Amino acid sequence: MSNHTLEPTAPAAPHAACATCPVQAHARLRKLGVDVSGWDYTVALAGNPNTGKSTIFNALTGLRQHTGNWPGKTVTRAEGGFVYQNKRYKLIDLPGTYSLLSTSTDEEVARDFILFGCPNVTIVVADATRLERNLNLVLQILAITDRVVVAVNLIDEARRHGITVDTRGLTRDLGVPVVPMVARRGEGLPELLGFIAEVASGAYQTRPRHLALRNPNLERALDQLIPQVTAAFPGLPNARWVALRLLDGDPSITQAVRDGTLGDLSRGLAPAPIALEVV
Repeated sequence: MSNHTLEPTAPAAPHAACATCPVQAHARLRKLGVDVSGWDYTVALAGNPNTGKSTIFNALTGLRQHTGNWPGKTVTRAEGGFVYQNKRYKLIDLPGTYSLLSTSTDEEVARDFILFGCPNVTIVVADATRLERNLNLVLQILAITDRVVVAVNLIDEARRHGITVDTRGLTRDLGVPVVPMVARRGEGLPELLGFIAEVASGAYQTRPRHLALRNPNLERALDQLIPQVTAAFPGLPNARWVALRLLDGDPSITQAVRDGTLGDLSRGLAPAPIALEVV
């Protein structure tokens, strides 16, 4: 697009991706195969398949993009960049997924990048015609990070089917910016860019909705497990989410705790076996 230009600049100073992320955020991103030196902010692009995510990626990056594979995976990674208000944004297009429960390699890649990469902003693209289904992924991502912008795409298709989406109400209920879009026509793109910039800089203070847990036994188990997770992996951005996945029996998170590779990503240290217990 004509209002986004990439020009050579001096490498930007490392930027703390979120309040809970340690200063090794760039090192963790390199472990995930992403080099963010020279960029001011890192933006992840997530969403269900067939929501127009690739259209938004192309609209933001133009021809300034390239593809490769995630380290050790056969999953394709697309990344590119854009400049907005004199800030340089590195955009990572995550695999299209319906959830982050790690039942597939695509889901594991997306989950790990959002959890360990600590992007400054995560854009979640949702289909306006299937919003209820898509909000499942939105809520899962909000459980990991509060630096989220929701792009409700295909608003024109929703109108054609007599569906009205109250994006202002969604913004209030979710606690993060929600942008109505028709990405293939560029509608909503300026608003999306504005919210990306505000969330990345901290000018927009999000207050994400978190689903309440009404099971006292689960809360007691979390009270025991979270301090153990925090002690074992002090650089972990979201110990509560990891504890929830352990209690739910997530096999990849459980294995990462057992063999210590969770610490390899969270602290940039050599992996060491860890044992956690819930009484």
